[in-house]
Amino acid sequence: MEFDRTLSVGARGGHRPVRYFVEEYVPGESIKFRFTAPNGFNGFHAYERIKTSTPNTDVLRHTLEMTTHGLAVLSWPVIYRPMHDALIEDSLATAEASLGQSPRVQAWSPWVRFLRWVVSGGKGRAQVTPNQRLQGTPASGRPRSATLDDC
Repeated sequence: MEFDRTLSVGARGGHRPVRYFVEEYVPGESIKFRFTAPNGFNGFHAYERIKTSTPNTDVLRHTLEMTTHGLAVLSWPVIYRPMHDALIEDSLATAEASLGQSPRVQAWSPWVRFLRWVVSGGKGRAQVTPNQRLQGTPASGRPRSATLDDC
């Protein structure tokens, strides 16, 4: 995910052809992204931290509320949804790792690997484990570490 400025309400960004803006943001608690592209994606996706009655046990919930029209009626279930679901699973595993827990990594399906290869023009990278991601350096060249705020 890349944004045009620091993560805040109004920041615009996305990944590849999926574009959105930050509609709501409470650091460490919740974030809501409103879709602006591709055409036919009408809705949002969000993460929220849900506090439980058990000490040191919160839930990170992802919500997707979207309707599709036009070409998105076909592109969503065949192309975007499998890649979206893989991305969400990766982000939840990264959140677990950033909190010092053993991440539950879901391997990408052959279909997701194929789609990523096609979208990247044959240069798709392999799945990165959360520990590799947390120790990595993004394109900006600045080291980073993930927190709940990243998800």
